[in-house]
Amino acid sequence: MTSYLAQEVRLARRHEEILSQRSVLLQQMETYLGDKKTKKTWQTQAADAAHKRNAALLNDIEAAEKKLQERVYLLPHPDTVKLETLYWASVEESLPKWEQFLLGKAEAPIGFKKMKSTKQT
Repeated sequence: MTSYLAQEVRLARRHEEILSQRSVLLQQMETYLGDKKTKKTWQTQAADAAHKRNAALLNDIEAAEKKLQERVYLLPHPDTVKLETLYWASVEESLPKWEQFLLGKAEAPIGFKKMKSTKQT
């Protein structure tokens, strides 16, 4: 009978150890799940913040692009301005030669070739 009593005491101690280990493991699991939930919440908030930040940056870039496009139409390229200036200077320089011709009072200036009309067959 003492052997049964000793075995019962040993089993009761082992049972207490197992319950203690179970309690520790349950506590660790709750901590892990809580940390995991907190981490997931944090990641979700970080992702939302990043999404908002990216959307704001995209809006800023689009606004800047639109502003630059409007500026391009307002201010022509310097080379274009230079070519236009040279063109109009050339026109003003040539105008006296062509003025009488354009008014129908004189012949075309020297260097102007008349285009021949071609008959269609």
